[in-house]
Amino acid sequence: MKIGFLGPKATFTDIAVREMFPKEETVPYATIPDCFDALIEDEIEMAVVPLENALEGSVNITLDYLVHEVDLPIIAELTSPIRQHFMVHPDNKDSWKKTERIYSHSHAIAQCHKFLHKELKGIPYTNTTSTAAAAQFIKEHPDVKAGAIANELAAEEYGLSIVRKDVHDVHYNHTRFIVLSKNERQLNEDGSAFKGYKTTVMITLPSDRAGALHQVLSAFAWRRLNLSKIESRPMKTGLGNYFFIIDIDMKQDDVLIPGVVAELEALECKVKILGSYPFYQLGIETSKLPI
Repeated sequence: MKIGFLGPKATFTDIAVREMFPKEETVPYATIPDCFDALIEDEIEMAVVPLENALEGSVNITLDYLVHEVDLPIIAELTSPIRQHFMVHPDNKDSWKKTERIYSHSHAIAQCHKFLHKELKGIPYTNTTSTAAAAQFIKEHPDVKAGAIANELAAEEYGLSIVRKDVHDVHYNHTRFIVLSKNERQLNEDGSAFKGYKTTVMITLPSDRAGALHQVLSAFAWRRLNLSKIESRPMKTGLGNYFFIIDIDMKQDDVLIPGVVAELEALECKVKILGSYPFYQLGIETSKLPI
């Protein structure tokens, strides 16, 4: 089985894929839309892309593609701890404080603000498509006095020297990744990483109805369905038009969730189930997440 992920090699997505699917063939793609396209065109059987970071929030391009561009169900969620390190080309190891530019994903740069402000204040940043892409750039440009913020696997993959470890501001940061597939697939639920089930729905409210959101939430509340996330996103049809993404902490059943859908549709809401799936906590043995 081929699994596509946001590349290049040694991204945080790659780390999650290696832990969850250690025996499967993996294929890196340069962007999140490339991952979606590869899955649609049957180049791969599953795709893994980032959905949300604990500090920086949702990855909007993932949400927008799920809602506006493709019809691909979520079949699993992977949550993995994030550790950021500052690395340079080995030739520049002893002079890393003379770095003239810093490369990384915008989220990683934001997550390391305190380190950058203290150690490399005033040095300009260049955003890359991933932290691994930043590490790859440093490897391929040894003559540039630059450094990258990335993970330990990226340093190993691209032969860089880590000059400062754990430069992230917060040590309980983590990222949620989603696994997509055209077909239903049974994933292993026996290991300690398996934590339960979620169902994700998209809801569009009827226009110009006072109290519509209250009515939506009431449909879940009186059924005692726990919601772990509620997020609004623009419909891209004009200012003030939004849809809502809601995570329900249970597997889709034959009574409660269908009852919610029927009630909301009776209220003239549009409802789409994006997936009902198992979720996993990876990297538990090395995670610094609070107990």
